[in-house]
Amino acid sequence: MLLASTMTTVSAADRVYEMRTYYTLEGRLPNLLARFRDHTTALFEKHGITNIGYWVPTAKPNTLVYLLSYPSVEAAKASWAAFRTDPAWTKAQKASEESGKIVEKVESVYMNPTDFSKLK
Repeated sequence: MLLASTMTTVSAADRVYEMRTYYTLEGRLPNLLARFRDHTTALFEKHGITNIGYWVPTAKPNTLVYLLSYPSVEAAKASWAAFRTDPAWTKAQKASEESGKIVEKVESVYMNPTDFSKLK
């Protein structure tokens, strides 16, 4: 993979993954899923964030768990900074929360794949 901003090669084995868990307020998960489906995932890609997968745990219906990937933790931080200040994101967030706040709590964990992981 070639990073345009630094023009250095990053091997797939060097990628870092981020697992994010969003706990929504009661009944607000459909609003969060719509925001991700209609806006967030495309904006992530725009800012160099690779979407890997999204799940709703069967035992926690007001929860969204998703996995993202980046060339490095530093790249992740830069991508998030750009994403958070993108006018398209602030517009989508504001519109999705017109009827009230959606997310109660967010957890984030950066992870490196093991040598036997299929995600490298």
